[in-house]
Amino acid sequence: MYDPRRVEELIARWENGERDAEMRKVRNEVFDVLTLRNIYKLMERRVIGRLLRVISTGKEANVFEAMDPRGNPLAVKLYRVETSEFRHLRKYIEGDPRFGRLRRDRRHLVDLWTRKEFKNLDTAYRHGVSVPVPFAVRGNVLVMELITKDGAPAPLLRSAELEDPEGFAESLLDSAGRLYFGAGLVHADLSEYNILVSDRGPVIIDMGQSVPWDHPLSVEFFRRDMDRLRGILASLGREYSFNELVSILKERGAQWKKM
Repeated sequence: MYDPRRVEELIARWENGERDAEMRKVRNEVFDVLTLRNIYKLMERRVIGRLLRVISTGKEANVFEAMDPRGNPLAVKLYRVETSEFRHLRKYIEGDPRFGRLRRDRRHLVDLWTRKEFKNLDTAYRHGVSVPVPFAVRGNVLVMELITKDGAPAPLLRSAELEDPEGFAESLLDSAGRLYFGAGLVHADLSEYNILVSDRGPVIIDMGQSVPWDHPLSVEFFRRDMDRLRGILASLGREYSFNELVSILKERGAQWKKM
């Protein structure tokens, strides 16, 4: 558990060159000194109160369950700076007209990726897509809504049992239509690993790689998303051809724009 005083202590110990077993554990949990500083600044701004525990570990980031200073639940996503995986993600940023020219240094790329996810989530949320509400971003730290199911962090669709597959499919179609043809974003990695099963139905997550339609690879990413979405819907009892699915999503996106 990390509170503001604890983070201050860790920063001081790190800068003093301490490398004992506890500090190695901190390092393994993606807390390098600049990440600790970003967390501390968000604590100073009273965005984060405490980090509680890891709820998800991925190739590029860890997600922590956290609380704000008033005790409200949060999710805090910490992108690792020392990961080689980001070299393969440049194609999702290069060509995105919302961002400038990339520098070569890894931290710049990771920080830009984190801001990109915040912006994508904010755009999707404002267009009625069921995504985690983004609250703040600083450096490689993204703070957002904690998505829950029955009082616990929500499971991935990959590992969840659905009580109402029909209703889940309907809600997923609504969100997908609003995402692609309302918000004008292509998720670019949509799968059962990037959809949570929550108390409010499906929630789409992990949108760092998402691109607008004027990105040069958007159509390629869209076709890949549609192939995966067709597979997900088929597992829920909905069989669609590519053209049928796109038509449905366009219709639902158009309905959102009329609201």
